[in-house]
Amino acid sequence: MASIGGSGGITHLSGSAGLGLQLDDEVSDHDMQLFQQLFKKHIGLHLPLSKKALLQSRLSNRVHELGLRELGQYYALISSEQGGQERQRAIDLITTNETYFFREQGHFDFLADELLPLWSERKSLRVWSAASSTGEEAYTLAMLLDHHRPTASWSVFGSDISTRVLRFARRALYPMARGQNIPRPYLRRYCLLGTGEYEGQFLVQADLRAKVEFAQRNLTALHAHDDGMYDLIFLRNVIIYFDCETKLKVLRDVIARLRPGGYLVVGHSESLHGMELDLLMHSPSIYRRPQ
Repeated sequence: MASIGGSGGITHLSGSAGLGLQLDDEVSDHDMQLFQQLFKKHIGLHLPLSKKALLQSRLSNRVHELGLRELGQYYALISSEQGGQERQRAIDLITTNETYFFREQGHFDFLADELLPLWSERKSLRVWSAASSTGEEAYTLAMLLDHHRPTASWSVFGSDISTRVLRFARRALYPMARGQNIPRPYLRRYCLLGTGEYEGQFLVQADLRAKVEFAQRNLTALHAHDDGMYDLIFLRNVIIYFDCETKLKVLRDVIARLRPGGYLVVGHSESLHGMELDLLMHSPSIYRRPQ
């Protein structure tokens, strides 16, 4: 890798927000049910009663920052008509965003070894990282596309419900641990090694960053956006957080944006078994939309 240096405030992309201070009381079943309903309504998230500790750990610091003593007071704020901005803050805190480059390597091997040779004559390719978190998946896809299609047209679109992680994704500055699976040729070509204030981090090269677009999308409300059709969609490690009804709706809306003959990739732990979907299984976690 080349290197970057200099000074200035750098925010490290690690850890879970909202840990530390505790609220005065344990989360009641009533409060938990209120937050369940709110997150289900706005982002489709299924938050079971067993996740009380997670809710408290993610939100407690923010509640104290606002001078509140109870989760019920915070719920009243974020569920109000005027609470949209703070509600987005709560969504950012509660959603899980742990990822790294080349996560679940088999999916990227499939892209490099099977799909890209199959599509080598196509003039352009559009790829969607539909739950891109802090951007590692989207930039991994971009590295592969740039390496295998150096003179052909391609684009990557990364989306997430959290505005916080999208800011990190656009910045493209990562701890070295997040890039430990990046092949060395890709590290040299696409990454800058941090020095000085940036030590222990790396930055994705500007020319690759320029080919990846990020924007907020709510997977339960995709009708609000016309982003066109895609040849390949990665929808990994997100539908496990939805209940059955929401999961089916999201999948159908996502598939509607997949070109005939295109591929959908889900997480290895996610199953579409028994769902009535316009898909053919290529292999576990990889599906094709019929022509």
